[in-house]
Order: sequence, then structure tokens, then C-alpha cells
Amino acid sequence: MHHQFYSPSEGNLKGKLLIVPVVSTANIGQLAVDLLISSLDLHRIGIFDPRDLVPVVAAREDDEPGITTPLELYGSQDANFVVIQQRSPALKSRKDEFISDLHRFIQTSEFSAVIFLSGVDTSSRTDEQMAVPTYKLVPPGTPSWDSSPLAIVAHLPLPTYTYISQQPFPLLREGGTTEAVPLIPGGGLTRRILSSFPQQWSTPVLSLLQFVFEGDNQADAQLLASVVCKLLDVSLTRNGAREIEWKHPKSWNGGLFGTPHDQTLYG
Repeated sequence: MHHQFYSPSEGNLKGKLLIVPVVSTANIGQLAVDLLISSLDLHRIGIFDPRDLVPVVAAREDDEPGITTPLELYGSQDANFVVIQQRSPALKSRKDEFISDLHRFIQTSEFSAVIFLSGVDTSSRTDEQMAVPTYKLVPPGTPSWDSSPLAIVAHLPLPTYTYISQQPFPLLREGGTTEAVPLIPGGGLTRRILSSFPQQWSTPVLSLLQFVFEGDNQADAQLLASVVCKLLDVSLTRNGAREIEWKHPKSWNGGLFGTPHDQTLYG
């Protein structure tokens, strides 16, 4: 018998697109989701059972009653998408259970598509990959995008991610067939998630991978969030112009990337 992984507080998820940040290098997925939540005025619509994740708790940033938990779902009544925010990594002993719960949640919720966001260690970048920071990766054996919200991907300049320095390791899928998902240095559980979809998987899947270094990754997060907005056909405007203006969450103002240097030190 499965435990209740997701506890909704409002809303019907059927037919919506799901965005999932994977804990990875520079936490680029979580930072991009922070921007989406703040800039698109999303609010918490549900929480997940945190048993598989490193425990963490804090006050809520939106000044609402209650606490912030490791894994939450955000959306709005008018948006055709929802986003997960994951604030701590999966426990080493619970990684497989977490992935299984996530897969089951996606299937039972009947999402129209799902996008995973992940960072890739820039030190693994090849010369051919220097021109573009953001890449796409499609898990083998997943449904076609043609009749899904992801169909727009075909019209965006997103190269397919490959790991060129060595051949991808083949992964044995259930049923005895082998499929290859490239190695993703610094990608956390991304490769394992993309390699372990059960048979008869019915939801179109896309992974967006961005090369990043650890450090002040605000600009990297804005770039990845911009790509997501293009996929969602969402435009943030300023003075009527089609220009994205990001609203940083309050949590970014408290030294998220370290204390700024005192400029008087440099004369």
C-alpha cells in the first residue's frame, strides 16, 4: 500500500504542465523556480511527504500561516502549469523511493507534460558546447511531444545534450532492453530519474540542462527561467514591452550568494 505522497490544498492538476527542479550543481533549478514563483505570483497549492528528503523547515516567505517544508507545489488558478520547489536533497538511503513516488505522482495527476531542470558542471563542457549554455535532453521511450505543450521545443534553438568525452553508459531498462542516457556531471539524480521511467509511461518529458559554475548564479537562473517561460509561452512585460523583468524572492536579499565586498577596500 502506497503512502500519501502529495497533499493538495487547492486546484485540479489534470492537463497542466509540471516543472520539476532537480537538486544539482549550483542549485540552478531551484533558483530558476524561485524566480518563476516570485515573478509569476504563484502560491503554494500543496505539499509533499518529506520522508525521503533531508529534513528542513523554515518560516514561509509569503507571510502566510504555517511553515515551509522540503517539497512543495506552486501554481495559480489562471496558470496552465505548476512548479515543484525542492529545498533539500533526497536521503542517500531513500533515493529510489523518492524517484518512484515522483513518477507515481506525475502519472496519477495526469499532467500534460513534465519539464525537469538541472545544472551540469561546466568543467565537463566540450569546445562544441561553448556557444550555448542551455541544452535539452529527451529520455528514451517517452511519448512524442507532437500533441503536447512541449511541441514548441522544436522551434527553439536548444541543442540536444550529449556527453562527448566518453560513450554514454547503457542502462538496462525493465524488460531487458538497453537505452542510453548520457552522463550528467553535477546533475544529481537527473540521470537516474530520466533512466527509470516505468514501462507504458504516458507523459511527454523534457529535461533542460544548463552548464554552470558554483557561485553567484542569479544571471544563470534568469537565463534558465527565461527558457522555461518561452516553453510555457509566458511573457513578463514592462511598460507594455515584451521584456522579461524578474522579481527576486525575499530570501535572495539575505546574503544568499555571500556578503557583498566592501568597495572601499579597493580604493
